[in-house]
Amino acid sequence: MHIITGKYKGRQLKTVEGRTTRPTSSFYRELVFSVYQDYTDKRVLDLYAGTGYFGLEALSRGANWVDFVEFAIPALTVILKNVENLGCSRSCHIWRKNVFSFLRNTEQKWDVIFLDPPYNKRLLNSTLELIFSRNLLNPEGIVIAEHSPSETVADIYRDRIINSKVGKTTCFTFLQ
Repeated sequence: MHIITGKYKGRQLKTVEGRTTRPTSSFYRELVFSVYQDYTDKRVLDLYAGTGYFGLEALSRGANWVDFVEFAIPALTVILKNVENLGCSRSCHIWRKNVFSFLRNTEQKWDVIFLDPPYNKRLLNSTLELIFSRNLLNPEGIVIAEHSPSETVADIYRDRIINSKVGKTTCFTFLQ
């Protein structure tokens, strides 16, 4: 896995060993970053961060800050190594927290929120509910949700959808 473009272009990232984390394929990563491209001076939140790829790619593309939220120790260890490898520790914070606890207690707002919850655990809509009910997205901000094709965005959020990409094994929904 490597950074696609920007100041860290081509830099290799470590991944979590085993099957506890599902890395997004390079095809889908490139798809996401071709749909939404403006990360310059953005504040980014990477929920269920895994390897930290999405947040690190956003930093590479000009984001000025990323908060990573992950609970699993193996994934946190990989994020820490990737941040160290890129030398970007002054531009991010890594939170070892349950996503719901983090969202319930934060007072921050973000321009871009990535979420990639474990598939088929019914976490997509409950995470969106906290983001939108707590008004955690800045005006003109965007939520990019990766989810299983079998899990769809609830009707209550349909009017917020600005784009979606549906693959055989992965879906991306872009919401404002």
